[in-house]
Amino acid sequence: MCLYFTATFAQQTIYVDKSGVMRWSDSKKEASFYGVNYTLPFAHAYRQVKDHKAAIDKDVYHFSRLGFNAYRIHIWDVEITDSIGRLQQNEHLDLLDYLISRVQQRGIRVLITCMTNFGNGYPERNEPTGGFSYLYDKCDVHKNPKAIAAQETYIKQLLTHVNPYTGKAYKEDPAIVGFEINNEPCHAGDPLDTKKYIGTMVAAIRSTGNKKPIFYNVSHNREHVSAYYDSDIQGTTYQWYPIGLVAGHTRKGNFLPYVDQYNIPFSNEKGFATKAKAIYEFDPADITYSYMYPAMTRTFRSQGFQWITQFAYDPIDIAAYNTEYQTHYLNLAYTPRKALSMKIAAAVAKEVKRGEQFPAYPADTVFGNFRVSYQEDLSLLNNPQQYFYSNNTTVQPIAPSQLTTIAGYGNSPVVKYEGTGAYFLDKLENGVWRLELMPDAIQVADPFARPAPNKEVVTIAWNKWPMQLQLPDLGTHFIVRNLHSERDTIAEKGAFNITPGVYLLMKEDTRRWSAATEWEHIKLGEFVAPPAQLKQFEVVHTPLAAADSGQNISITADIAGPSFPDSVILQTDHVSFWSDHNPYIRLERRHGYTYQGTIPATMVRSENLKYTITVYSNGNSYTFPQKEAGAPLDWNFTVTQYFETAITDANILDGEMEYYSLSERSFIQAAPYKEQPYAATVQQYTMHVKDDNARFFWRKNINSNQQLQATKFLCLFIPATTLTALNIGFITTDGYTYSQQISLNNDQHIYKIPIAALAQDSTALLPRPYPAFMNQYFIPKTNIDFNIYKIETLNISTSDKVPDNASIDIGAIWLE
Repeated sequence: MCLYFTATFAQQTIYVDKSGVMRWSDSKKEASFYGVNYTLPFAHAYRQVKDHKAAIDKDVYHFSRLGFNAYRIHIWDVEITDSIGRLQQNEHLDLLDYLISRVQQRGIRVLITCMTNFGNGYPERNEPTGGFSYLYDKCDVHKNPKAIAAQETYIKQLLTHVNPYTGKAYKEDPAIVGFEINNEPCHAGDPLDTKKYIGTMVAAIRSTGNKKPIFYNVSHNREHVSAYYDSDIQGTTYQWYPIGLVAGHTRKGNFLPYVDQYNIPFSNEKGFATKAKAIYEFDPADITYSYMYPAMTRTFRSQGFQWITQFAYDPIDIAAYNTEYQTHYLNLAYTPRKALSMKIAAAVAKEVKRGEQFPAYPADTVFGNFRVSYQEDLSLLNNPQQYFYSNNTTVQPIAPSQLTTIAGYGNSPVVKYEGTGAYFLDKLENGVWRLELMPDAIQVADPFARPAPNKEVVTIAWNKWPMQLQLPDLGTHFIVRNLHSERDTIAEKGAFNITPGVYLLMKEDTRRWSAATEWEHIKLGEFVAPPAQLKQFEVVHTPLAAADSGQNISITADIAGPSFPDSVILQTDHVSFWSDHNPYIRLERRHGYTYQGTIPATMVRSENLKYTITVYSNGNSYTFPQKEAGAPLDWNFTVTQYFETAITDANILDGEMEYYSLSERSFIQAAPYKEQPYAATVQQYTMHVKDDNARFFWRKNINSNQQLQATKFLCLFIPATTLTALNIGFITTDGYTYSQQISLNNDQHIYKIPIAALAQDSTALLPRPYPAFMNQYFIPKTNIDFNIYKIETLNISTSDKVPDNASIDIGAIWLE
């Protein structure tokens, strides 16, 4: 087995000093770790993947390409123990051993959470395994004497277990940074019992001769915080899910205000300052954006966190379906922009100093060599040697002639590329670069909706695209050598056609570098990518919910298939096989897989626009949304499904309303009961108050073709309510809230709020973030004037104390 880590790596270990700082044993310098959780040896991923070790090899290679130096796993103890805690030598343990050895070979360190104390089923049902955790409730396992005895047995055997792939026991393996006792413990009752439990576990770990730091989760069970910090642990662990979990759909909006601060309310607790701080899990869940990871990592570093691991990286063999964790989605091949954002965040963890402070949002969107932007959906690293970007950018590299590594997606001043996969350019020497190009990832369904193992959410296509480079030391005329086939092409004016793979780009021919050459934890010829999965055409298009009558309607669709279409035609439901004059719109490819066109107002003949999109290729036709072979004007084809948009004279703010409570236990129930006006369904909302000062919110993403120039009023139809007041307004693309309080009474049904009266307000962070002690509001420190062209979300909230069972009926919402 070829090990890529150096002797220095093998000898270094981590210790925690008296100030709670993780340091390297040899240099005494501060350590900083960034990476992911990855759970393939256990549970759902284990059951779904067929060739486990091959899959591990593929994913760990990508970890290296993304610059990770940290890996964390919470072990499913139910899959490697018996009923009294004895360690079982089975395939799960073997795969864990193998995985630990493989990440070491890439220079990646490991933090092991010894127990999860829950079942192995999610997202399916639990399977019986005989493991001790199945015998106890999650909140009983830490206090039941038999359960504690089983845990002692298990932990001792786990730490003394010798990994056959490294030849070292876990307690002695220098690549294992430390051990977290358990994952998200549930402690109830007396904090003294919690302290006793932790002491028992620490004693079991110490009895093995382990000298590595021991960590414990402190972000759960806040009433037990004093017990955590009074225990003989060296590190504490936290999580962060700033926009909640399991929305069931993709969330939209600017969430940068949500990650401006990570305030720990118990930071003055005795012992707090002497414990190292680690983020065991974090993720901005339920989004496909690529701007969040560096912003979160900056905030983590400002709070002094030295270990930061996202939850969770999807195994490449099942990432097309996102079945492992519906609310999370990350994989280099399938979510290339998010993965590149993680690569940039890994650099943030390395470059931003522990405890470094930053101004409040929006001033903190540019920090050091980094930039994040919601409007551009962009993460950017730009320093003299590195130029990384997660999306199209026009920002010039600050020192093009000094660049040694580039990673990106789309177009930049250095790379022009229409494909939808990530690419990596690494300088091997002057005039020689390695290019790694991933295949195209195309989203074909909402990745955060209910998953199924046969429902693709992202598909992969291998296509040849033109690429053009502007690298000073390569010039405009250079050799492009495929490292697998050894075939050469010549770039002219810096441009060449390319398919996914790995290449040498050379100003002059050289045989110094080959596919077998080892370089920075990889071999130059290594390449991991899924095969092409598109067997038929896919049209990804979301119609406008509503549009103004008399206005042209812009149409955008992503269209991909086994080849490029010959043509793409849009037709309304007002076509007939028997007519010689059937209007249509031709959608033209603008870039990549994106096609656009405009439906003129003259083609809109009813209050409900219905249309189809037909793809023509090689003499065949395929019509969407019903996704069947044939075209609307074929005599033997019947259209049964349409894309639909409501046409109205009013600027209706259509779309579903989401509702929330900023309270642990209070909630809203909703029930539709009639239609008034503009055919909008009225929803009756009943508020169940379980906590003092509960506050309730309603939000609606604005998805329409609004004409905003002359807008003066925001209007609501409220036919009945027991509330006396509401705050009503908008959240803009800046992430700022603007609102106006109105008084309510049952004699008035239509309320008109002057747009000019909206004032800057605090933004409620909804859905409620985890951990529960996080801030519930973002309070702006910088004034930004309201701009109606930036409106993105309708925001309604209660303003006074709400009585239990209060209700409000909300119908149409429109602009005048």
